[in-house]
Amino acid sequence: MANEQIDIAIVGGGVSGVYSAWKLKKQFPDQKIVVFEGSDHIGGRLLSVKPPEIPYMTAELGGMRILENTQKLIVGLIDTLNAELPPAEQIVRYDFPVDEPQNLAYLRGEYLRLVDFVTRPDKVPYNMSFLEKGNGPGTIIVNAIEQIVPGITNTELTEEERREMTREASFDGVPLYQWGFWNLLYRVISSEGYQFSMDAGGYDSTLVNWNASDAIPWYLSDFGISPKYQGFTNGFQQVPIALAELFEKDGGEVRLEHQLRGFDYTNGQFTLNFGNGQTIIAGKLILAMPRRALDLILPNSPQLQLIQPLINSVTPRPLFKLFTTYANPWWRIAGFTDPDGQFVPVQSGRSVTDLPVRQTYYWPNSNGTPAENGRAMLLASYDDGNNVGFWDGLRPQRAEAWKAGRSHSKIVDPFIGDDDRKTNGRDAAAQGQLNQTWDEYQAPRRMVDEVARQLQQMHGLDYTPLVKSAAFRDWGEDPYGGGWNSWNIGVKSWEVRDQITYPIAGTPLYICGEAYSDAQGWVEGALQTAEIMLAKFLAPLTSAKQTSNVSQLQPS
Repeated sequence: MANEQIDIAIVGGGVSGVYSAWKLKKQFPDQKIVVFEGSDHIGGRLLSVKPPEIPYMTAELGGMRILENTQKLIVGLIDTLNAELPPAEQIVRYDFPVDEPQNLAYLRGEYLRLVDFVTRPDKVPYNMSFLEKGNGPGTIIVNAIEQIVPGITNTELTEEERREMTREASFDGVPLYQWGFWNLLYRVISSEGYQFSMDAGGYDSTLVNWNASDAIPWYLSDFGISPKYQGFTNGFQQVPIALAELFEKDGGEVRLEHQLRGFDYTNGQFTLNFGNGQTIIAGKLILAMPRRALDLILPNSPQLQLIQPLINSVTPRPLFKLFTTYANPWWRIAGFTDPDGQFVPVQSGRSVTDLPVRQTYYWPNSNGTPAENGRAMLLASYDDGNNVGFWDGLRPQRAEAWKAGRSHSKIVDPFIGDDDRKTNGRDAAAQGQLNQTWDEYQAPRRMVDEVARQLQQMHGLDYTPLVKSAAFRDWGEDPYGGGWNSWNIGVKSWEVRDQITYPIAGTPLYICGEAYSDAQGWVEGALQTAEIMLAKFLAPLTSAKQTSNVSQLQPS
């Protein structure tokens, strides 16, 4: 039987893949465009699931928020989608709180409130300098960045203007893109100030050694200058699902559980080989995939081997999330009595600790209001970097699930709480638009026991709250390799970002995704590279702007 012939193959069903498919189908309505997704669902690292017995909440096992003020592509896309979607399927957002002053910081065995960083600096157990004391972790890093690039924290600057500043700036005679962020910070703040900023900031991988030219504007956008976050009433995954449905409505096709194992380009066409034994012939190919996914197919893809230096210009960063549910929001009792004698509960945003759980978010109802009574949920652990390895010891070793044709490892000893016994095996249709169920991501029993112990410790309680059910996602597993990617030291990212979207002149191969963007770790980055790629896709392949010398594409 002859192999199937299509016009455009898009590999990857995350945001950049389905967005590109949706746009191209409108441009080429008569062409056969197919999205091939290796897992059993659309969304990539957006993964929204409904917890059992709590229909008014949606757990975000992947991306969970956007920056409303600065991320214009995703905000504009949502507005465009809502104009096409029926009222019942509108994408609704709510304000997503993070650092509430009454929330907890359990650091070096000391119990603090986040407000204590400023109001009670002598209580903060870090031997910081005089200039660092009395500041929160974000302020310390922002002040350090201002010393490195004077004027960059001016609130009137746009993010693009800040990026231009870092691309042209040097420190101690060395261009910023040749500096590691950690190396630079150690030149202007104390080691204790750095450790406090990492511990109290809640993340490890944001302050490690990655390309300082990119890290500085990235940090200012996310943590530094009045960020305003928004979450999603029905889950962030609703965005790629809506894109995929509109693409199919226009005549496009989405094929799940199609894992690409490799491809070749000969005689003016691509031959795609999938794990299910199927071979597809395509005229043009778009790889909407993270760095690690490209690594996996590289040995069987001669064209990717030609551009391996471009692919290797970023590093995947580990990311882990664990959600737990309860009969009631017990964390409210961990509040405090203010000077007026009023009790202020812990009810929204996050608390931080240097324990491996790192960040705990008091999950809101779907309308953004805090849980006050009845069944409730925590993002019990949101951690990255080395802390992800802690949880590896409380689960079976990472199975080679992707090679076996599965999208994630199956847990052989799952935690089975009361809610799980009632709902295990329920119909996925009950999830509404979401086609993944909580049960598919059940956490191991030992992992749940440990997170309960750490939650008790960081909240200063004398009992362990009873966990009703638990689900987790480790984004370090293949094919993702990490929850986000960061530019390597020495790479001129602004050049590689554009080069990799159309890397080989005369060959209709295109690459897009969060990994090679200015907004790494964000859906905004996936949309940015998709837009750059689409502009080249629609331009003549022999454009004079493209170089035919592959060796010139190697990052500096």
